Amino acid sequence: MTKPDTSKNSETDRGMPRSVSPYKAGFACKCPYCGESPLFKSGLVIRETCEGCGCDLTTADTGDGAQVFVILILGAISAILGFILTGAGLSPEAVVGILGVVIIGGSYLMLRIFKATLFALQIHHDAHEGSLEDES
Repeated sequence: MTKPDTSKNSETDRGMPRSVSPYKAGFACKCPYCGESPLFKSGLVIRETCEGCGCDLTTADTGDGAQVFVILILGAISAILGFILTGAGLSPEAVVGILGVVIIGGSYLMLRIFKATLFALQIHHDAHEGSLEDES
């Protein structure tokens, strides 16, 4: 049994070109097909089509996956940082102010990266919603 060709020139079952490295495209927030054009049109909104290669970007949906990862990772970081800052003798107001900036800024940055990476992984592995076939 041979491994499927995952190079940039091969195609998925849907007839679309195989994506570039999903991790490289995801961390750079670039199109998972060409790896060149920006994935987001504003904030956390993914473009409908790529400006560079013209591929349809509506075929995949990350759902709440990125948010779950960010909540778990940033929650742990914030809790540890809160304990450290409180133990260092900072006032509660200062701790809340510092953690507020860390949580808001970190959430935005991490959501972009995680959403882009999960989106690129979906495209790369040709993942799509399952369906039950009518067996009768």
